[in-house]
Amino acid sequence: MAKKLNEIIQKLPKDRQQKIEERAQELIAQEMTLRDLRKARELTQERMAELLKIRQDSISKLEKRSDLLLSTLRSYVKAMGGELQLTAKFPDRPPVVLTGLAELEDEESYQIRLIGHN
Repeated sequence: MAKKLNEIIQKLPKDRQQKIEERAQELIAQEMTLRDLRKARELTQERMAELLKIRQDSISKLEKRSDLLLSTLRSYVKAMGGELQLTAKFPDRPPVVLTGLAELEDEESYQIRLIGHN
């Protein structure tokens, strides 16, 4: 009879269970879509639209896109209370956090830009 993974994990020492859970959360966090991130922050598309002063259908389109302006992504993450960092990874050196890309002068210039929606 096959055992379920949860049954196996529950038999492990508590400290090992905690390490497994922490690592699982790290892996999950590395692979979130914008939609997943929004839901993890317990925000609806409607609330995101209010925060960004755009329509809900624009949020839906934004979450489906695979190609975004950095300023769009930065404003989306900021509306959720986060900060966007762009990191370059190379096989022969430690990761490098890139700065100065798509920096915005002030809050008034902060806006969502979607193709066809200016």
